[in-house]
Amino acid sequence: MSLTSLNFLVGTATLGLQICLLALVILYFFRQEKVERIIVKFALVSSFIFALIGMVMTLVYSEYFGIVPCGLCWLGRVFLYPQVVLFGMAAYRKDFTIAIYSIVLSGIGLVIALYTHYLQMGGNSVLPCPASGVSDCARRYVFEYGYITLPLIGATLFVFLIVLMLFLLRARREESKLKV
Repeated sequence: MSLTSLNFLVGTATLGLQICLLALVILYFFRQEKVERIIVKFALVSSFIFALIGMVMTLVYSEYFGIVPCGLCWLGRVFLYPQVVLFGMAAYRKDFTIAIYSIVLSGIGLVIALYTHYLQMGGNSVLPCPASGVSDCARRYVFEYGYITLPLIGATLFVFLIVLMLFLLRARREESKLKV
């Protein structure tokens, strides 16, 4: 598969995930209990799968296609990679307590990804790029549909994880109310 084909495929998948996210956010605010139970039931496994795909794709771009990630992209990876292990363990143990940890990790990763996306869309650097002369934080390797860049793909994934974890937190909170 060529890099151009992969970029189109990943861009299209990101667009699909953004549409799915919109639906999830609407469902979160306009509660549908039956749908919410299904989301909660599969949230940990879905989070594990999506975080794993995100991790694998970052490695495909850097290790297979030779795209050297900038310093900010490396920081984003720092907040994604551990979640693969954490979600794997949480899914196996059906442990909802991961939700708050994932929200924190994803929130930090989201800020980094959005700032990098801002730079790649032509924004002025507020902070120095932590790249050591190897890769420029403002250089775009992916640009699909006129707005999807690699950092925006990461930001979309982080928001997806946050929204799923918000569903878990609400379910956990309501479960604890029932026990009292």
